[in-house]
Amino acid sequence: MKFMKNIVIFGDSYSTFEGQMPEGHTTYYPRLDVVEKTQTWWSLFLKKTGYKLLYNDSWSGSTIGYTGYNNYDCSKTSSFICRYKKLKENGFFNGKRVDAIIVFGGTNDSWADAPLGQMKFDGWQEKDLFNVLPAICYFLYSIKADFPCAEILCVINTDIKAEIMDCMEKNAMLYGLKVAKLHDVEKENGHPTAKGMTEICEQIISVL
Repeated sequence: MKFMKNIVIFGDSYSTFEGQMPEGHTTYYPRLDVVEKTQTWWSLFLKKTGYKLLYNDSWSGSTIGYTGYNNYDCSKTSSFICRYKKLKENGFFNGKRVDAIIVFGGTNDSWADAPLGQMKFDGWQEKDLFNVLPAICYFLYSIKADFPCAEILCVINTDIKAEIMDCMEKNAMLYGLKVAKLHDVEKENGHPTAKGMTEICEQIISVL
Protein backbone atom coordinates (compact mmCIF):
# COMPACT_ATOMS: atom_id res chain seq x y z
CA MET A 1 0.00 0.00 0.00
CA LYS A 2 1.43 3.39 -1.01
CA PHE A 3 1.45 6.26 1.44
CA MET A 4 1.57 10.01 0.84
CA LYS A 5 4.95 11.58 1.40
CA ASN A 6 4.93 14.36 3.96
CA ILE A 7 6.80 17.48 2.89
CA VAL A 8 7.98 20.57 4.77
CA ILE A 9 8.86 23.85 3.04
CA PHE A 10 11.16 26.57 4.34
CA GLY A 11 10.81 29.63 2.16
CA ASP A 12 10.45 33.36 1.63
CA SER A 13 8.00 35.49 -0.39
CA TYR A 14 8.02 33.10 -3.36
CA SER A 15 6.37 30.45 -1.20
CA THR A 16 3.81 32.57 0.65
CA PHE A 17 0.09 33.08 0.15
CA GLU A 18 -2.26 35.00 2.43
CA GLY A 19 -4.20 32.77 4.79
CA GLN A 20 -1.87 29.82 4.23
CA MET A 21 1.09 30.88 6.38
CA PRO A 22 1.75 30.48 10.11
CA GLU A 23 0.34 33.27 12.26
CA GLY A 24 2.52 36.37 12.28
CA HIS A 25 4.40 35.56 9.06
CA THR A 26 4.44 38.27 6.40
CA THR A 27 3.03 37.28 3.00
CA TYR A 28 3.63 38.57 -0.54
CA TYR A 29 0.96 36.77 -2.54
CA PRO A 30 -1.76 37.18 -3.78
CA ARG A 31 -0.10 39.65 -6.10
CA LEU A 32 0.61 40.13 -9.81
CA ASP A 33 -1.53 37.56 -11.61
CA VAL A 34 -1.12 34.97 -8.84
CA VAL A 35 -4.53 35.45 -7.26
CA GLU A 36 -5.40 31.93 -6.13
CA LYS A 37 -3.53 29.55 -3.83
CA THR A 38 -3.73 26.92 -6.54
CA GLN A 39 -1.42 29.05 -8.72
CA THR A 40 1.50 28.93 -6.29
CA TRP A 41 4.44 26.69 -7.18
CA TRP A 42 3.95 24.59 -4.04
CA SER A 43 0.22 24.04 -4.58
CA LEU A 44 0.92 22.98 -8.15
CA PHE A 45 3.67 20.69 -6.88
CA LEU A 46 1.38 19.00 -4.35
CA LYS A 47 -1.31 18.45 -6.98
CA LYS A 48 1.10 16.96 -9.51
CA THR A 49 3.08 14.73 -7.14
CA GLY A 50 0.56 13.67 -4.50
CA TYR A 51 2.81 14.87 -1.68
CA LYS A 52 1.08 15.98 1.53
CA LEU A 53 2.04 19.38 2.90
CA LEU A 54 3.00 18.94 6.53
CA TYR A 55 4.06 22.56 7.03
CA ASN A 56 4.89 25.60 4.91
CA ASP A 57 7.20 27.75 7.00
CA SER A 58 7.58 30.71 4.64
CA TRP A 59 7.93 34.39 5.46
CA SER A 60 8.10 37.19 2.89
CA GLY A 61 11.38 39.11 2.99
CA SER A 62 13.06 36.56 5.20
CA THR A 63 16.73 35.63 5.15
CA ILE A 64 18.36 32.32 6.02
CA GLY A 65 20.88 34.09 8.26
CA TYR A 66 20.36 36.57 11.06
CA THR A 67 20.93 39.76 9.03
CA GLY A 68 17.96 41.20 7.19
CA TYR A 69 17.36 44.34 5.18
CA ASN A 70 19.07 47.49 6.50
CA ASN A 71 21.14 45.24 8.81
CA TYR A 72 18.02 44.35 10.82
CA ASP A 73 18.64 41.65 13.43
CA CYS A 74 16.41 38.68 12.47
CA SER A 75 17.92 36.25 14.95
CA LYS A 76 14.74 36.14 17.06
CA THR A 77 12.11 36.68 14.37
CA SER A 78 11.99 35.84 10.67
CA SER A 79 15.29 34.13 9.81
CA PHE A 80 15.07 30.56 8.55
CA ILE A 81 17.35 29.44 11.37
CA CYS A 82 15.23 31.06 14.08
CA ARG A 83 11.99 29.66 12.67
CA TYR A 84 13.43 26.17 12.45
CA LYS A 85 14.73 26.35 16.02
CA LYS A 86 11.31 27.45 17.27
CA LEU A 87 9.56 24.56 15.53
CA LYS A 88 11.95 22.12 17.18
CA GLU A 89 11.70 23.75 20.60
CA ASN A 90 7.90 23.70 20.42
CA GLY A 91 7.94 20.00 19.56
CA PHE A 92 6.31 20.42 16.17
CA PHE A 93 8.17 17.48 14.63
CA ASN A 94 7.59 15.09 17.53
CA GLY A 95 5.80 11.99 16.29
CA LYS A 96 5.59 13.30 12.72
CA ARG A 97 7.11 11.62 9.67
CA VAL A 98 9.02 14.00 7.41
CA ASP A 99 9.79 12.43 4.04
CA ALA A 100 10.95 15.49 2.12
CA ILE A 101 12.09 19.04 2.81
CA ILE A 102 12.38 21.89 0.33
CA VAL A 103 14.63 24.83 1.23
CA PHE A 104 13.86 27.78 -1.03
CA GLY A 105 15.84 30.71 0.32
CA GLY A 106 18.93 32.85 -0.04
CA THR A 107 17.24 35.42 -2.26
CA ASN A 108 16.76 38.03 0.44
CA ASP A 109 20.21 37.34 1.92
CA SER A 110 21.49 38.40 -1.49
CA TRP A 111 19.14 41.31 -2.10
CA ALA A 112 19.62 42.70 1.42
CA ASP A 113 23.38 42.73 0.82
CA ALA A 114 23.90 40.94 4.13
CA PRO A 115 27.56 40.27 5.00
CA LEU A 116 28.72 37.08 3.30
CA GLY A 117 31.47 35.89 5.63
CA GLN A 118 33.19 32.58 4.89
CA MET A 119 31.78 29.09 4.60
CA LYS A 120 32.12 27.21 7.89
CA PHE A 121 31.23 23.56 8.32
CA ASP A 122 31.40 23.10 12.10
CA GLY A 123 31.96 24.94 15.36
CA TRP A 124 29.41 27.64 14.61
CA GLN A 125 28.87 30.44 17.11
CA GLU A 126 25.82 32.70 17.17
CA LYS A 127 27.88 35.60 15.79
CA ASP A 128 28.74 33.50 12.73
CA LEU A 129 25.08 33.21 11.79
CA PHE A 130 24.81 36.94 11.06
CA ASN A 131 26.89 36.16 7.96
CA VAL A 132 25.20 34.52 4.99
CA LEU A 133 27.60 31.74 4.06
CA PRO A 134 28.13 30.21 7.51
CA ALA A 135 24.39 30.58 8.17
CA ILE A 136 23.58 28.54 5.05
CA CYS A 137 26.14 25.92 6.09
CA TYR A 138 24.63 25.72 9.58
CA PHE A 139 21.03 25.56 8.39
CA LEU A 140 21.57 22.81 5.83
CA TYR A 141 23.75 20.82 8.23
CA SER A 142 21.08 21.06 10.95
CA ILE A 143 18.27 19.84 8.71
CA LYS A 144 20.34 16.95 7.36
CA ALA A 145 21.45 15.96 10.88
CA ASP A 146 17.89 16.07 12.24
CA PHE A 147 16.30 14.33 9.23
CA PRO A 148 18.95 11.99 7.83
CA CYS A 149 16.42 9.87 5.96
CA ALA A 150 14.44 12.72 4.40
CA GLU A 151 14.87 13.77 0.80
CA ILE A 152 16.14 17.35 0.98
CA LEU A 153 16.09 19.75 -1.95
CA CYS A 154 17.77 23.16 -2.17
CA VAL A 155 16.11 25.49 -4.66
CA ILE A 156 18.54 28.12 -5.92
CA ASN A 157 16.96 31.24 -7.34
CA THR A 158 18.12 33.21 -10.35
CA ASP A 159 19.65 36.68 -9.99
CA ILE A 160 21.35 36.14 -6.63
CA LYS A 161 25.00 36.45 -5.67
CA ALA A 162 27.33 33.81 -7.09
CA GLU A 163 28.82 33.22 -3.64
CA ILE A 164 25.42 32.23 -2.27
CA MET A 165 24.72 29.91 -5.21
CA ASP A 166 28.14 28.31 -4.79
CA CYS A 167 27.65 27.87 -1.04
CA MET A 168 24.32 26.11 -1.47
CA GLU A 169 25.68 23.84 -4.19
CA LYS A 170 28.78 22.88 -2.17
CA ASN A 171 26.76 22.13 0.95
CA ALA A 172 24.30 20.09 -1.08
CA MET A 173 27.15 18.03 -2.47
CA LEU A 174 28.68 17.60 0.99
CA TYR A 175 25.45 16.38 2.61
CA GLY A 176 23.99 14.50 -0.33
CA LEU A 177 21.14 16.96 -0.93
CA LYS A 178 19.44 17.58 -4.25
CA VAL A 179 19.64 20.91 -6.05
CA ALA A 180 17.17 22.67 -8.36
CA LYS A 181 19.00 25.60 -9.92
CA LEU A 182 16.25 27.71 -11.43
CA HIS A 183 16.43 29.21 -14.90
CA ASP A 184 14.10 30.98 -17.30
CA VAL A 185 11.46 31.89 -14.71
CA GLU A 186 9.03 34.66 -15.71
CA LYS A 187 9.00 37.39 -13.07
CA GLU A 188 7.71 40.90 -12.38
CA ASN A 189 9.37 43.06 -9.73
CA GLY A 190 11.67 40.15 -8.95
CA HIS A 191 8.80 37.77 -8.16
CA PRO A 192 7.30 34.95 -10.21
CA THR A 193 4.12 35.50 -12.19
CA ALA A 194 1.57 32.70 -12.56
CA LYS A 195 3.60 31.40 -15.50
CA GLY A 196 6.75 31.69 -13.41
CA MET A 197 5.16 29.65 -10.62
CA THR A 198 4.42 26.87 -13.11
CA GLU A 199 8.00 27.01 -14.37
CA ILE A 200 9.33 26.74 -10.82
CA CYS A 201 7.07 23.78 -10.09
CA GLU A 202 8.17 21.94 -13.22
CA GLN A 203 11.87 22.52 -12.52
CA ILE A 204 11.51 21.27 -8.94
CA ILE A 205 9.60 18.17 -10.04
CA SER A 206 12.30 17.38 -12.61
CA VAL A 207 14.78 17.09 -9.72
CA LEU A 208 12.69 15.77 -6.82
